[in-house]
Amino acid sequence: MIENLQGHYAYYFLAILTVIGFYGMLAKRNLVKKLIGMTILQSSIILFWLVGAYKRRGSVPILDERLGTADPGLYVNPLPHTLMLTAIVVAVVTLGVAFALLIAIHRSYDTLDEEELLERMR
Repeated sequence: MIENLQGHYAYYFLAILTVIGFYGMLAKRNLVKKLIGMTILQSSIILFWLVGAYKRRGSVPILDERLGTADPGLYVNPLPHTLMLTAIVVAVVTLGVAFALLIAIHRSYDTLDEEELLERMR
């Protein structure tokens, strides 16, 4: 049991972060708290991909005379890091649009509580 835990601490931490993000999105009534939960969830997924792409003692994928090309396992795949950089940009844009929508909702309905908002919209 202990052997399974060692070396996988990051994955357990990210699973806890994912659950916190889901909880924030599903259980909270305030739209700002839902947005915080969405941000935590997005961050945990991005970190999951980055942790999965990490390689101990890995090198950048540039030909190094000392390492040679005999063992490609010595090089880190840059694709997950590149994709997660794109995901970070999308997450920031999503957050900005969501904040703009929350400001518009608050100005129009004077509340950010989900149930109260639905009641006022009727």
